[in-house]
Amino acid sequence: MSTAALIATHVKYSLIETARVPIAVIGSLVFPTLAFCFFVLPQRAIAEDPVIATQAVASMVVFAFMTNGLFSLGLDLAEQRSKPWVPYLRTLPGKPSARIAGLVIGTLVMAVVSIVPLLIVGGLFTAAAPTLMQVVFGLIAVVLTAVPSALIGAIVGTTAGPKAAIAITQVLMFLLAFGGGLFLPPMMFPGWLDAASKVLPVRQAREVVIAVVSGGQFPMWALFCLLAWTAVLGFLAVFFYKRDEGRKFS
Repeated sequence: MSTAALIATHVKYSLIETARVPIAVIGSLVFPTLAFCFFVLPQRAIAEDPVIATQAVASMVVFAFMTNGLFSLGLDLAEQRSKPWVPYLRTLPGKPSARIAGLVIGTLVMAVVSIVPLLIVGGLFTAAAPTLMQVVFGLIAVVLTAVPSALIGAIVGTTAGPKAAIAITQVLMFLLAFGGGLFLPPMMFPGWLDAASKVLPVRQAREVVIAVVSGGQFPMWALFCLLAWTAVLGFLAVFFYKRDEGRKFS
């Protein structure tokens, strides 16, 4: 079996395993939309302004991809490491990267599905009106800028047990979401918090996606910071994964 076929098989069974737990699917679908309804819709000054409403919807799309990356990768990897099935898979001739790639692609599929109700609610109940091309380019941007969040989830999943991973990902989710300006726009932050927020990869992802969707000035500083975060987190993710592999076979 080729690597591509092996990845496709892992994607298939990753989605099947997720679908067997309906509450997991419902949570992925509903949580970003609920956050949007609680934090954006009640603020009519935001919802009725086309520019700000578009930015708010884009922020919640970033939030949807961030939560899927943190929870799906973090919790799934931690749970898999605690079961005997994954060590058995590691003894097979297939590449370990195919299993990880299958999990990542499955996570992306769930993230894309989760933004559908969010976009519907945003289109119906706010003044946001991006063009089709802005939506397409925004989706591409949010997938690419979600890499650091996915890597954080992978690091948590390869360094913590299932119970610890739940607590860690919950703390990280709220820290990154609030600090990254996804629930409250950074313009409402005090100066010190705004400066600290710009260090977070989620804030940088928000700035890039909003620039792509709204057509504003592109924040090159955010792009360079995202690349730096991706390099550092990617190195750490590979390091911890190899260390975990060594422990399994030692």
